[in-house]
Amino acid sequence: MIHKYNKTLTFYGYSVLIPWVLWFGVAYLSHLPEQNMLTLLGQQILGMGGLIAPVIVALALIYKNKELVDDFKSRFFNIQAYNHVYTFLSIFLIFIAMVGGQLISLFFGHSLDQFIITGNATFTSALFSPWVILISAPILEEFAWHCYGTDTLRRKYNLFKTSMIFAVYWVFWHLPLSFVKGYYHSNVIAEGTLYSLNFIFSLFVFVILMNWLYYKTKRNILVPILFHLSANISNEIFSTHPDSKVIQTGLLLIVTVYVLIKDREMFFNKEVLD
Repeated sequence: MIHKYNKTLTFYGYSVLIPWVLWFGVAYLSHLPEQNMLTLLGQQILGMGGLIAPVIVALALIYKNKELVDDFKSRFFNIQAYNHVYTFLSIFLIFIAMVGGQLISLFFGHSLDQFIITGNATFTSALFSPWVILISAPILEEFAWHCYGTDTLRRKYNLFKTSMIFAVYWVFWHLPLSFVKGYYHSNVIAEGTLYSLNFIFSLFVFVILMNWLYYKTKRNILVPILFHLSANISNEIFSTHPDSKVIQTGLLLIVTVYVLIKDREMFFNKEVLD
């Protein structure tokens, strides 16, 4: 079935072009000296438009093909692919790594205050609560990336190359958001080079683990959605010091290396899936 996801350039071209245009518009509006209701509304509309765009592109590419539509439905409601171990990992792996990172950071002089649950996100949003963005973004993104994007790359490459190519793409896909005043990505850059590089490197680790869970559950779309949701919430729920996020990435890297060794045939087999 994967060979039918054959509009790779169309999907990835429009999925980056449209968000970039809209999000650079958001960045421009966010730096205007006067922030009134009109500019705030404009930021929110353009921001959500960029987030939704890849989903629309993916659905547009499958809706006329009955086989692809049926494949999408079967993967979204794929109860047979349920596995309690992989479901547990998709929900709790990132959270456990975050708690572990914070615990280890205590040995380097960081405070127990990191474990305080403030209920406040570390970034601002024009109109909606940041938590709306944190929850809606994983759902919308993974509908696109695992409805079409991942499989169209896997059609040509092994899973490791697929993950690496997508991770590079994902880094650049986020680029305009780093220019939006007060937004998460611009705040990461403001924190310093180490934390910016950690964010980039963490995406590579994240993508490998997410795709591992995705294919381990027979391309179940709900699994990467849960994994992405868990990551967003886990990284915002505590008063985490940026150093702890670096340690978290290190812990997840250890898991990633183990997964790559344990399932090396799954990642490095050159055979294209059908």
